[in-house]
Amino acid sequence: MSQTVVVDTSSDIPWVQCLPCPIPQCHLQKDPFYDPAKSSTFAPITCGSPACKVLGSSYGNGCSTTTDECKYIVNYGDGKATTGTYVTDTLTMSPTIVVKDFRFGCSHAVRGSFSNQNAGILALGGGRGSLLEQTAEAYGNAFSYCIPQPSSAGFLSLGGPVEASLKFAHTPLIKNKHAPTFYIVHLEAIIVAGKQLSVPPTAFATGAVMDSGAVVTQLPPPVYAALRTAFRSAMAAYGPLAAPVRNLDTCYDFTRFPEVKVPKVSLVFAGGATLELDPASIMLDGCLAFAATPGEESVGFIGNVQQQTYEVLYDVGGGSVGFRPAAC
Repeated sequence: MSQTVVVDTSSDIPWVQCLPCPIPQCHLQKDPFYDPAKSSTFAPITCGSPACKVLGSSYGNGCSTTTDECKYIVNYGDGKATTGTYVTDTLTMSPTIVVKDFRFGCSHAVRGSFSNQNAGILALGGGRGSLLEQTAEAYGNAFSYCIPQPSSAGFLSLGGPVEASLKFAHTPLIKNKHAPTFYIVHLEAIIVAGKQLSVPPTAFATGAVMDSGAVVTQLPPPVYAALRTAFRSAMAAYGPLAAPVRNLDTCYDFTRFPEVKVPKVSLVFAGGATLELDPASIMLDGCLAFAATPGEESVGFIGNVQQQTYEVLYDVGGGSVGFRPAAC
């Protein structure tokens, strides 16, 4: 049974919507709902099993008094949530990548506006229960993906690169034992139109989370303010600014311009690894595709718009994140 899911590097419990799943308790999706009754390899996880105990109180696991099935709830930072039964089945990602006894959530209810096209979330965080943790032994504690621009195809791969000749630029992976889910890297500088932003190094001190599930990159307020000022200056010919779109406050009406030249933006990480952004990774819906974090101390994150067309390699065993341009 084919399921279309969101790849999320900032969560640990994979899940899909699962029958019974009445609307509006569940959202509409383009694939049929996963039906346990049609799978010969499906099995619920019992309350007393180690797999259920691993969920712990952070996932609100409770036991059904009638069936001894492991229950869970996953809460996301933006207020969304999902709940259901923790189960196993065989996951087939490709003819060569088959994961037996794959643990995931069989969700019977969701809260919040998850995409109405997708069946659920393929969690690739660094914590217990994620696809990475479940396949670390078989695939060397590494994975990579390439997020495509809308008109092309990307990929997800378990394990390190097959071809040693593929050239990645690497930056150290910072692991926080209090937040094992997150892949944190050190963003050192941002360059706009050839000039490095003038911000104190301490502004980047909290690090940045690589987050495939977030759309735009969020930066600490002083860093975002400097980026916005430099970008608006370079785009002065296309002013005045148009109305904001969602949380994006630097927007333009390009209908009067037959051609638009977007200034180059580069994100420079510790060790020199650099994301050289295409115009489609700088602007979204006519707006600068960056925003400020909610507070000065908040950790920033690198969203999927900025990761487009790069193969991003999470070598957790080797302690690094790698970037390879023009991969999809």
